[in-house]
Amino acid sequence: MHTDIDNYLSSLKNKNRENDARLLLPIMAKASGYSAWLASTMIGFGQYHYEYDSGHSGDWFVTGFAPRAQNTVVYIMPGFEAFDSELAQLGKYKLGKSCLYLGPLKNIDLEVLANMVSKSVEIMQSRYDCIPSPT
Repeated sequence: MHTDIDNYLSSLKNKNRENDARLLLPIMAKASGYSAWLASTMIGFGQYHYEYDSGHSGDWFVTGFAPRAQNTVVYIMPGFEAFDSELAQLGKYKLGKSCLYLGPLKNIDLEVLANMVSKSVEIMQSRYDCIPSPT
């Protein structure tokens, strides 16, 4: 694990969230096929370049997560249209546009979550030139 990620996780006040994040790191790395990198207060896997019709462009992670105070947020970048069957099996969650808000991971089927991450990465790779995580 990168020292910066380890230091960030160690700094979290909510130790349950820290423990869940440490559990999620290898699951997301394996499911995505990318190594982890620290993107501010989020942990990303892989990278892609986007450009909107407005001309705004940038680079962001292919998938990632953030251990927030209230939830662990998993970023399913293509959104959730293709994930109805997985969501039905996942456990307790809330959705945003590309945010999957999870409470304690003990209430989540981690195999289903890993499958969702893997499928979301495949969708992103079909839409963008995805590259390995920055070092």
